Amino acid sequence: MTENLYDLLASRFPADRDRPCFLLSDGSEISYGDLEAGAAHVAGRLAAEGVRPGDRIALQAEKSPEGIMVYLGVLKAGAVYLPLNAAYTASEVDYFLKDAEPSTFITDPPAWVREARGHAPLDTTVARAADDLASLIYTSGTTGRSKGAMLSHGALAANALALHEAWGFTPDDVLLHALPVFHVHGLFVALHCALLSGCPMVWLPKFTDAEVLAGLDRATVMMGVPTFYTRLLANPDFTRAKADGVRVFISGSAPLLPSTFDDFVERTGQRILERYGMSEAVIITTNPLAGGRLPGSVGYPLPGVELRIGGGEQTGVIEIRGPSVFSGYWRMPEKTAEEFTADGFFITGDVGRRDPDGRVWISGRAKDLIISGGYNVYPKEVELVLDELPGVIESAVIGVPHPDFGEGVVAVVMGQGDEAAMVAEARRQLAAYKAPKRIVFVDELPRNAMGKVQKNLLRDRYGDLFG
Repeated sequence: MTENLYDLLASRFPADRDRPCFLLSDGSEISYGDLEAGAAHVAGRLAAEGVRPGDRIALQAEKSPEGIMVYLGVLKAGAVYLPLNAAYTASEVDYFLKDAEPSTFITDPPAWVREARGHAPLDTTVARAADDLASLIYTSGTTGRSKGAMLSHGALAANALALHEAWGFTPDDVLLHALPVFHVHGLFVALHCALLSGCPMVWLPKFTDAEVLAGLDRATVMMGVPTFYTRLLANPDFTRAKADGVRVFISGSAPLLPSTFDDFVERTGQRILERYGMSEAVIITTNPLAGGRLPGSVGYPLPGVELRIGGGEQTGVIEIRGPSVFSGYWRMPEKTAEEFTADGFFITGDVGRRDPDGRVWISGRAKDLIISGGYNVYPKEVELVLDELPGVIESAVIGVPHPDFGEGVVAVVMGQGDEAAMVAEARRQLAAYKAPKRIVFVDELPRNAMGKVQKNLLRDRYGDLFG
């Protein structure tokens, strides 16, 4: 066995390859044997078409089992997998294709795999070293152009093995998978945990209340973004009985509101397991499977991950080092050098603190830090106060230009309320400089595909609020 990630994953497939891998919403199944054969034919087609180790293979399509066959086949062939959001426009895709220069661009995985079955399967996995590139994941690009995070076979293997152990996966599990697979959460976190267990997945193209509620009857593990859990809580059919068969609910990709955490406990008796990750390192910290899970905390660093607060301050930018950290940004050596310290720690750009026992709390992104009148304001601290007020569903706190203070604190609130009364209450609980100078009410907050609030869009929208 080489250090190709494919060999690690395939070595954990069940001995009985007839065991289902994908449980589809129409009642049909796709077995592990079908998955393995599809990947082998994909690899064979790629080899026949002249794809060489290290070549990039891009895929932009809706979620499907055949898309996973393509992913695994790309790994098996020694090539580099580049997933792209199906919602990207032609001009956005053009940027990624020019930057990554893939040798193959796949937009219809079911048809592509059908044609691949006409090629001889590749029986032997192409040898790859641990530090060879396995995947390019482009960051969301909320500031500047998107950057391709280079993830190696070794990095993805280290993270997958650590998560598999930390979350207690076994062959008896059934994973409810309603996440997209163009992102590390659905592709490298959820999928890898299932494949390493050889367990089935309730495979849903996307989140719908009806399909997720039906899937919970079969599942033992659910992974989702916070929006999944708020939507479940809003549905009266999501009862304690519906959640009883699930041993753990895991949340990530965006911060989970403490109110959502508490409401979930009240409804189900279970505490959501929140974790912290990013494209450049997959998963960095996790709350414990057994033990205390605190609302607002993202838990402890995974084994092998070194985590520190930059500058030695109590609160500051989180820096990490370990086997699952990415190799750098694709064709951007200067940017890569800027993002690593002299002793090899990656500067995440996330602001947080660490308790004496090692527990980690995230305050927000460093770029979201507000400096008002010379004082630092961390948006998360203000949001936690506002989110508890009557009528508030969720808040997003930003800094916009202010003639007197440099930046003025503004809260964009999804919900309704009295602006003056809410500002007064914030001032009662926070130092005056932290309290919002204005509160704007909206029906929805802008989010990216993984549910993260796009504060850059809010800063643009309300940039002239103070004239």
